[in-house]
Amino acid sequence: MEITNVMEYEEIARQKLPKMVFDYYASGAEDQSTLKENRNAFSRILFRPRILIDVSRIDMTTSVLGFKISMPIMLAPTAMQKMAHPEGEYATARAASAANTIMTLSSWATSSVEEVASTGPGIRFFQLYVYRNRNVVAQLVRRAERAGFKAIALTVDTPRLGRREADIKNRFVLPPHLSLKNFEGLDLGKMDKSDDSGLASYVAGQIDRTLSWKDVKWLQTITSLPILVKGVLTAEDARLSVQNGAAGIIVSNHGARQLDYVPATIAALEEVVKAAQGRIPVFLDGGVRRGTDVFKALALGASGVFVGRPVLYSLAAEGEAGVRKMLGMLREEFELTMALSGCRSLKEITRDHVVADWDHPRPVASARL
Repeated sequence: MEITNVMEYEEIARQKLPKMVFDYYASGAEDQSTLKENRNAFSRILFRPRILIDVSRIDMTTSVLGFKISMPIMLAPTAMQKMAHPEGEYATARAASAANTIMTLSSWATSSVEEVASTGPGIRFFQLYVYRNRNVVAQLVRRAERAGFKAIALTVDTPRLGRREADIKNRFVLPPHLSLKNFEGLDLGKMDKSDDSGLASYVAGQIDRTLSWKDVKWLQTITSLPILVKGVLTAEDARLSVQNGAAGIIVSNHGARQLDYVPATIAALEEVVKAAQGRIPVFLDGGVRRGTDVFKALALGASGVFVGRPVLYSLAAEGEAGVRKMLGMLREEFELTMALSGCRSLKEITRDHVVADWDHPRPVASARL
């Protein structure tokens, strides 16, 4: 079957992967209400395309924290990619580099920062979970820096792991032939079987519940890398991110895997963008499956988007070639959306190009006769 859109990879992954693995990647927290909403909210934003504009040349390039990339579509951190495909994060890193975009490596990757760096050149960010043992954190950040990673994406929505019922039912555990490679030398790389979710038990034992804004400051004392705060959903926390020296914000609800019944990220985006007042860039992750979704996020003020599950599903389906193809499809769809909306560069994408169902009725521009 020819794959014609990103969503089709999900079913292929479902068929190929063990149930425990697919469910871990696919599921959300509790009722999975936010999981559905992350997708559905995009459909409540409609386009206001402008016509008769010369769109023979479209420029999708942008720069993120000063790094030039080919398009505003980047790879979100997703854990344990070798469960999806034997090449795991290596394949993802090569695909991101080939597309000339940014890959974010998860703390809980099944390949280390050094291994990912060894795949060759590329702009890479490192997603960080803060462990109770701060020496572990400091060591990890230094290793990422040495390996040429360019920013830290600090996950701030996980003082405890969300209740993911599929993982509880499946007694989820990292398969024994794999380990959390960044922690291997620290005796934190393995996950014990549990009568719950093995990951939930691991998080309960290792991740620091006391994490607060002072730790964002502390992180700045141990690294010169820019820090993106990942997991912001409100104006209040957007303002605090700016005040505490964040270099950027990622509007994220952790793929709807943490607190259920938070808004879809696309619905929370504008509130965060307005609060940041242009002082730092705001990115979106969650629910992006189409080029139209990317355009909508940019129209609502995002500087770029991160895709998560599509990476895992395309990786499971076809390895590196799958991830390349997935990124290529999003790129082509986004370019087409820009052309059909009358936008030749990212700066031409404005709020006037979309109407959301939460907007007030738009005053009709009166024609002067």
